[in-house]
Amino acid sequence: MVGTPYIPESITVHLGPPDSDAENVTVSFSDYIKNVASSEIYPTWPENALRANIYAQISYALNRVYTEYYRARGYDFDITNSTAYDQSFVRNRDVFENVSRIVDEIFNDYIRRQGFVEPLFAAFCDGREVTCDGLSQWGSVTLANEGYTPYEILTNYYGNDIDIVQDAPIQNIMQSYPGQVLEIGSSGQAVRTLQVQLNRISRDYPLIPKISQTDGVFGVETENAVREFQKIFNLAQDGRVGKATWYKIKSIFVAVANLAELNSEGIRLADVPKQFVTEIRPGDTGNPVRVIQYYLSIIAVYNNAIPAPAIDGIYGGGTEAAVRAFQSAYGLEPTGIVNEATWNRIAEVYLGILAQNPPQFFVSESIPYPGQPLVLGSSGDAVRTLQERLSYISEQNSSILPVEPTGYFGEQTVASVNSFLAFEGLPQKGFVGPGAWQLIEEEYLNLRGGDAKTEGQSPGSAVKGE
Repeated sequence: MVGTPYIPESITVHLGPPDSDAENVTVSFSDYIKNVASSEIYPTWPENALRANIYAQISYALNRVYTEYYRARGYDFDITNSTAYDQSFVRNRDVFENVSRIVDEIFNDYIRRQGFVEPLFAAFCDGREVTCDGLSQWGSVTLANEGYTPYEILTNYYGNDIDIVQDAPIQNIMQSYPGQVLEIGSSGQAVRTLQVQLNRISRDYPLIPKISQTDGVFGVETENAVREFQKIFNLAQDGRVGKATWYKIKSIFVAVANLAELNSEGIRLADVPKQFVTEIRPGDTGNPVRVIQYYLSIIAVYNNAIPAPAIDGIYGGGTEAAVRAFQSAYGLEPTGIVNEATWNRIAEVYLGILAQNPPQFFVSESIPYPGQPLVLGSSGDAVRTLQERLSYISEQNSSILPVEPTGYFGEQTVASVNSFLAFEGLPQKGFVGPGAWQLIEEEYLNLRGGDAKTEGQSPGSAVKGE
């Protein structure tokens, strides 16, 4: 679950409430959205209202897939067609022509909170017979008639701290379980995901001990946390994470973090796994290519020197041109080949773009980026905050060099920053821009166990998916 969201090629719909004996049907994701939109809204509505509603329907469905909401509970489907739980889906129904056209255009776009990665649980209701904290379907019609754009309609209901992610890559979605038991000696991103989730769960279940280093190494602390989790939730207490324990941890994490609710705490950027595996070059195909294309397409919006490649998973001439342009723009040799240095720079720039406008709904202890890079010779409260964060992180992670919180960015701070960047697999530049600031904040809050509360929207029940 923790990773960059993809658009699934298909989605499996249960034709009834979750516990019913109803049939499952598997359809393409775009056909599913066309069916839902044709079942939930009227084709005669203004186009801006149609688009706003379809964005919400896409994001809602993607949240169910991304969180594995039903599959983590042992079901063999992604979503139901019961409007008491999810969205309306009528098997074999006709779809409206204008709805079909819009969905073909935007089915791989979705809503998310700024700074977070998971698709928003975009709750909605009709707004006449039933009201809710999410989007009002009939209210969107009124706003569209008043001249609101689709984005303005969405911000009216979900807040100003949302983005619409466009042209997300498409792939078959695999289940998140890594396929092998995690135990003492295991390492990797799956272990780090497990550690982050257990630390968050421990806020609500304090008998579960905190894991001091979410470093992706399954040690004694992780084993002890797993054993206590298994004890609380009546699982075999072996300290090992097989499929049953993995999905139980996941379902509890989704529940306590409200990831399947409108007032979700969100998954922060620092929890996204590093996805570079090996050198990527012209002629390659597959998901690593799609990720590169997706990141470059976002960067291209902010840098006109870089052409946006097609997101098709094929490393052709367009992708090579975009890579060469990126390499030239960011001081790398323009080889057109994505080696580790190029990948690190692409990831750094991408994360920096996402972190340029830190959202106000971050937890209250999260300090926004000060607006300018912190470099050798900088001084002030922002530097002191940075040093305090790094000092705390170094106490929990011996890979990070300690630093005294003096408020002056000296050589000791440069060394500490570089040790953090190295640990995150990023270039060691010795300064802190928006991307590095965001990652340090995220790691600090992860290690603190997320003790602070989330600001922003007040909790409320969502009619769709209650």
